[in-house]
Amino acid sequence: MKPRVLILFGPTGSGKTAVLERLFVHNPLCPAEIISADSMQVYRHMDIGTAKPSKEDMGRIPHHLIDIRDPGEQFNAGEFVRLASEAAFTAAGRNALPVVSGGAGFYIKNLVTGLPAAPPSDAAIRAALKEELKRKGAPALMEELAARDPVSAGRIHSNDEYRLIRALEVLRQSGRPLSSFAANGAVPAGMETLAAKPFSFLILGLRRPREELYSRINQRCAAMFRAGLPGEVRRLFEMGYTPEDPGLRAIGYREFFTRDETAPRGWRLSEDLPSVESLAAQNSRRYAKRQITFFASIPGITWIDCCSGEEETAEKVRQELADFTR
Repeated sequence: MKPRVLILFGPTGSGKTAVLERLFVHNPLCPAEIISADSMQVYRHMDIGTAKPSKEDMGRIPHHLIDIRDPGEQFNAGEFVRLASEAAFTAAGRNALPVVSGGAGFYIKNLVTGLPAAPPSDAAIRAALKEELKRKGAPALMEELAARDPVSAGRIHSNDEYRLIRALEVLRQSGRPLSSFAANGAVPAGMETLAAKPFSFLILGLRRPREELYSRINQRCAAMFRAGLPGEVRRLFEMGYTPEDPGLRAIGYREFFTRDETAPRGWRLSEDLPSVESLAAQNSRRYAKRQITFFASIPGITWIDCCSGEEETAEKVRQELADFTR
């Protein structure tokens, strides 16, 4: 049988964490392991602004894909699908239910539908790249690739002109790194003997009325500032990170930064914290709106309308899960 996997997602502020606690920590229905589908919880040192589970939470129930990258490192959908799949198989092997939870809809969709195959060759782009290779040399093209797709750059030797041109061709054609596509549409390593969709998914989406969700986002943002988010951002800045690093492009972090060409690294931190908080909340609300729109493209969703109390919402999820695991 294919391993069963629960996917529980929803926009930022929808209450996913509270529901998971009631399902798998308090009076658990079954053993479970959480696989984070949050594109920013992968980064170390970014705890408050990503609403990362506490060490106590992670001690009560195993978590995966948290604190696995430094803020200066890239992380993409291809890596997520590979690592999440590996974690799901490992959890299932321990007779625990893999639970993928988060708000990165693009990651979740690629896990459910499979990574698309890379686009076919484009003769015009390839010819232009070959001309650039003659004029600029391989090191210049490798520098471009490293800046935009460091995962592929790390796998390609600068003397391998064919693979170098192919990686840049895909970037220019699709706007996405080659590392975010499956090689020839293949499933991730370790799944070759299974069908293209190696899991049986129960896909549940949490939804709330728009105004209620926005109010929760505002409250959540204010709570993060009270919990010390400005200090967390300052520590990251002192470590050398800026919005030019992948991690600090996240909402709740980038709003602190102001471009200042006179500063040593070209950035300074805003001292107007009320304005920063207001902007972070506004950007979070806008992000939630985009999440809701994208979630509709994920196939096979059962929507759960959240109740006023988390326990009531958890009970709805528990009923769906009981039928799924029976």
